[in-house]
Amino acid sequence: MDTTKNNYSKTQLIALVTLRALIGWHLLYEGIVKLLNPEWSAAAYLRDSKWIFSGFFNWIADTSSVLQIVNFLNVWGLLLIGLGLMIGLLTRTSTIAGIVLILFYYLATPPLTGLTYMFPPEGSYLIVNKNLIELAALVVLLFFPSGKIIGIDRIISKLRRKES
Repeated sequence: MDTTKNNYSKTQLIALVTLRALIGWHLLYEGIVKLLNPEWSAAAYLRDSKWIFSGFFNWIADTSSVLQIVNFLNVWGLLLIGLGLMIGLLTRTSTIAGIVLILFYYLATPPLTGLTYMFPPEGSYLIVNKNLIELAALVVLLFFPSGKIIGIDRIISKLRRKES
């Protein structure tokens, strides 16, 4: 018997799964756009980095072999994390990977006073931007087994219980 489902109301389940799917869609779509654009590279974003890790991000942008690896990991990370979150497959792993990836985005270009970037932000931010909000939402999802509620993780979990 799946006791996880009994711990949440139907509304809570819908909210958790919807949040997971929306973040998954966003990441998956970002990955698809980057994959389909042969000119895409993280170099400009990394070179625009400010704050305490700017030296590291600039080094990545200026080191061709490392940049190629980062570009590959970024595109395929977005695709796989997004897909995992959308369909509820390896949800915990996808969530942790999403947290790490978005944390890097936030640290590269944090919305702090006195920092100006080549690319204008979508709004007026101070400390909190969409990356930080999405990061916080993923942290919340980390504490709820939404993939075992609705997703492929649920099917895998049921199969494992049958085997044992």
